[in-house]
Amino acid sequence: MKNQKEELLTVGKIAEQLSVPATKVKKAIQELGIQPAAKKGACSYYSKNDLTKIKQAIK
Repeated sequence: MKNQKEELLTVGKIAEQLSVPATKVKKAIQELGIQPAAKKGACSYYSKNDLTKIKQAIK
């Protein structure tokens, strides 16, 4: 069992943290082929680990 919940981020939150437009984040996710860690309805949530990959791809 997981006692500790991993913090998941939406594309908007990732864009906010990286100070870039959400479209840049979406493009990086698509190019890297990153799959969401979770989905709730139409929203996709990504892990902190994915944030690192996205950050490197945007540079």
